[in-house]
Amino acid sequence: MPPAPSPMVRRRRLGAELRRLREAAGLTGDQVIARVGWASASKLSRLENGRSRPDLSDVLDLLDLYEVSGATREELIGVTRDAGNTRGWLRSYPVMTQRQRSYAELEAGCAEIFEYGPVILPGLLQTPGYTRVRLLSSREVIAPEDAEDPETEIAARVARQSSLTREAEPPRYEAVLEEAALGARGGPAPVMAGQLLHLARLAELPNVTLWVLPSSAKVADWYLPETAFSIYRFADPDDPDAVAVEALAADLILTEDDMLARYGRVFDWLRRAARSPAESLTWITEAAAALGPPAGDDADAPPAPLTPPVQRRRRTQQRPTQRTNVPPDR
Repeated sequence: MPPAPSPMVRRRRLGAELRRLREAAGLTGDQVIARVGWASASKLSRLENGRSRPDLSDVLDLLDLYEVSGATREELIGVTRDAGNTRGWLRSYPVMTQRQRSYAELEAGCAEIFEYGPVILPGLLQTPGYTRVRLLSSREVIAPEDAEDPETEIAARVARQSSLTREAEPPRYEAVLEEAALGARGGPAPVMAGQLLHLARLAELPNVTLWVLPSSAKVADWYLPETAFSIYRFADPDDPDAVAVEALAADLILTEDDMLARYGRVFDWLRRAARSPAESLTWITEAAAALGPPAGDDADAPPAPLTPPVQRRRRTQQRPTQRTNVPPDR
């Protein structure tokens, strides 16, 4: 079966549609609240901004008010059910934590993921040993109420990573990794050796492409990216693309078209400046050998599947945020 759609993305899609319908009806938010008889004036705002789990009866009230019928009504009812089906979506993960949940929701139902790792490797690529180092090293700058048990957090991240090797429509995944993210500052030599060997195994998957960006590389006209980011495109062309930008205290989720275009352009610049995938794999393999043998749980990290998963047809020379009229099962 194809992966379940992302509840987060469906909430954003539903909110955008409800806002469009309200504006098309010529109604203000206050007028809608008065006509449907809701006690909370903020309910509509939360729905339209995709910030709350939608109640089907509330959405039906709005569709009745906006006189929406036929195929459009049925489609939005389906989107509402997906947006509210958080429990059903969570059942596909053996372990999940609040910290990992927002990324797992974005990754669910993805057709393509593009990530840039300037200092820390993206979570989908991390080994348990590398993740453990990252979690323990950041304990002093995380609020106690936000701290999870490290081993539970590691298990949740491993659950997310299964999306790259799933048999049913795994996403096309590309990552540009700075040499600094793969160097000795990342952790003890045995940990980094295991991490690099894991990257080499992942790079052999037909849906995974890794690019290593040399520290001396010139990006575009001396452009310097400010922070890590991830671009998400979804199998359903009506689901909005998204960009996640990492920060210390919280991550920003952007869906505006101009923001998506900017980050897509930056990713293209980074990819062009990086080593080719073949050269990157050679560099990763040689760097792993120079560090010596891996240790701990990373030494037993499972290899990539011997039988490649079913893949969508790759598109060539296409910007990461460019949409095409390609069906979801490509």
